[in-house]
Amino acid sequence: MNTSTPGGQTDALAQTLYRALRDGVAIDPLTGHHPALSIEDAYAIQQRLLALRLQDGEKIIGKKIGVTSRAVMDMLGVGQPDFGLLTDAMVYSTGDAIPMTTLIQPKAEGEIAFVLKHDLMGPGLTAADVLRATEGVMACFEIVDSRIRDWKIRIQDTVADNASCGVFVLGSSMVDPRSLDLVTCGMVLEKNGEVAVTGAGAATMNSPVNAVAWLANTLGRLGMGLKAGEIVLSGALGAMVPVKAGDNLRMTISGIGSCAVRFT
Repeated sequence: MNTSTPGGQTDALAQTLYRALRDGVAIDPLTGHHPALSIEDAYAIQQRLLALRLQDGEKIIGKKIGVTSRAVMDMLGVGQPDFGLLTDAMVYSTGDAIPMTTLIQPKAEGEIAFVLKHDLMGPGLTAADVLRATEGVMACFEIVDSRIRDWKIRIQDTVADNASCGVFVLGSSMVDPRSLDLVTCGMVLEKNGEVAVTGAGAATMNSPVNAVAWLANTLGRLGMGLKAGEIVLSGALGAMVPVKAGDNLRMTISGIGSCAVRFT
């Protein structure tokens, strides 16, 4: 992977994103000042941003897949998803309260989280390989949160910004995915007691299992892999829902379970 952006700004841009994250402030799009920024450059910035977080004592516990729907791909002008990394500072449990002071401009997505029992090292992996390596799946909220002002992002901006991941919330139950139809499983997301979004597994690359296979194969081509015990957020099952202090969300996925979170 290339370690330098145009003008050799990898470290400087990673530091800018890191300060935005820690200070809770939004910044201008990176692509506004660096229009030649490539996706490869953006992943180099992401890796440097992660290194700064690890220096603070955070530990990697998984990965997330973003841009899994055709609508979002078309919006960003790309033909494939992206990925970011999850750390232990980002995880909440169902029913927890998330302080809005720790976020900038959050939106919630209902997703299926995969918990791995075996390593997955691509390329060449299939959906069947993913299922064999999975201990179980859980209902999950990803709270996406862009450090880029007003969500005015291109794909390079979101990749550099750890795929716009803020925090995530895991449900309380884990289910064997081999007992489910992950394509047709339905999701209902309620905001303050009203249905806000519905969706299904097919919204995520036709199946969340396909999304995890894509990630493992993409990482494999970069010399990286998914490890036993890691959590993989497989992508949104429906549209994003903006949230603010006082909001209560609950999401249920048929056959898998539910997840709830509130914002204070």
